Amino acid sequence: MDPITVIKGKVSVLDRDDVDTDQIMPKQFLKRVERTGFGEFVFYDWRQEEGWDLPPNPILVTGNNFGCGSSREHAPWGLEDYGFKAIVAPSFADIFFSNSTKIGLLPVIADQAVCDALAAAGEGEIDLPNREIRWGGEQPGSATFELDDEIHHRLVNGLDDIAISLLQDEAISAYEAGGERTGPVTTAL
Repeated sequence: MDPITVIKGKVSVLDRDDVDTDQIMPKQFLKRVERTGFGEFVFYDWRQEEGWDLPPNPILVTGNNFGCGSSREHAPWGLEDYGFKAIVAPSFADIFFSNSTKIGLLPVIADQAVCDALAAAGEGEIDLPNREIRWGGEQPGSATFELDDEIHHRLVNGLDDIAISLLQDEAISAYEAGGERTGPVTTAL
């Protein structure tokens, strides 16, 4: 996973609350286990609606409770493959939030006013090391956001679950060496 420092660029806006993972990645596209190739199916049903336009910009601003519903990993995989690098919303479903951080898709919890200002500006910047959102436009501004220190460390350093485990390589090797047996363990009855 690539380290995240600053995500900068245009903003896409999905002004909807309670967007569930079934809407993000419909069930008929869950037949593969690879993490790539799902971008073309993101919001598949909504994309059939007349006037639908959600460009694959680096930043997506959306409503409350984003990623609710089932715990499918395919939803963040698809959003990342589509082109989003960060999602800014007032709230996220817990499992979706966790699944996103595990692949390097940055979920940012921000007040509704911050989401509105970022959406109105149309461009923004998310500075992960400093936990800050910045935007220009007619009403330039900035806001800080909170993120668990462990998650922050993982994302800034590009550490997925495997990389975190490999940081403990010496301890794992020592444990494995100490637990080796020469044969089956038997007990007297």
